[in-house]
Amino acid sequence: MTHKVLTIGDAMITMNPMTKGPLRSVTHFERKIGGAELNFAVACARLGLSCRWISRLGNDEFGRVIYNFARGEGLDMSAVTFVDGFPTSINFKSINEDGSGETFYYRFQSPILTLTVEDIKEDWFDDIQLVHLTGVFLAIAPNNREIVRKIIHCAKKRNIPISFDPNLRLKLWPLEEAASLCKEIISEADLVLAGHDEMQLIFSTASQRDWAQIAEQYQLTELVIKQGERGAMLYREGQWIEKEAFKVKVVDTVGAGDGFDAGYIYAYLNRYDPEKRLIFANGVGALVTTVSGDNEGLPYLEEVEAFIYNKRTIER
Repeated sequence: MTHKVLTIGDAMITMNPMTKGPLRSVTHFERKIGGAELNFAVACARLGLSCRWISRLGNDEFGRVIYNFARGEGLDMSAVTFVDGFPTSINFKSINEDGSGETFYYRFQSPILTLTVEDIKEDWFDDIQLVHLTGVFLAIAPNNREIVRKIIHCAKKRNIPISFDPNLRLKLWPLEEAASLCKEIISEADLVLAGHDEMQLIFSTASQRDWAQIAEQYQLTELVIKQGERGAMLYREGQWIEKEAFKVKVVDTVGAGDGFDAGYIYAYLNRYDPEKRLIFANGVGALVTTVSGDNEGLPYLEEVEAFIYNKRTIER
């Protein structure tokens, strides 16, 4: 059985720098495709999950590029529509020598702004096993919050589990507003996949004991804390499980969190034991960082398994 996931969010053209350093010193860029939820959806598809992506794209050349790419990756595009008069969003990235970077967004009048609560169709959820939400979509426009509430309602009505990644982008909204809304969504979620710093910002504590109490208070089935090069932690059924990260040469960290989320969801839906879920997700996240680009490094299932279990690849 192929498990089907639903997610919603923006996508954009990403201009990747051809050289490292601050944007003011970069003169050449390579056109790529990005967006947190699109990255997640592509990662799911490459691992073997089916994914329905809800979005809007500009009815322009860049919109066609994104649509054709996503369709080519095997995404269910039945909930994606082209929009006239709203140009497809763009961002420019800078990448530092250590692989870290910064993103500059140009998404005013994004096509996603045309999406309304009434556009969300009940039958989109009939064949879904999990709904994945992120804070990025919530941050883009106030109207998106009612859309997310509608999606949560549709999922709850069908007993579909909900996963949530706060994915805080404080360039898009102030922390106080972000924390308040993230807490609301967390209260409705079954699984939360948050970065260590995000949990600290949202709940004003970095205490593992406090986080366990928060998981109990919000009645989370699972709370996953992503810690980058330090690995990941999982709180479930009253105990913490920790797994260290895989050691790799980091080229670009963008998209690693989205890949981790997809890896964890894949393992969750396929009933991996808790420790193996963390190992698998850590493996996906690590592989993403070894390739430049938002989704170029998202691995296929056999690549993750070969990496995790040190299987030898026969090249010729």
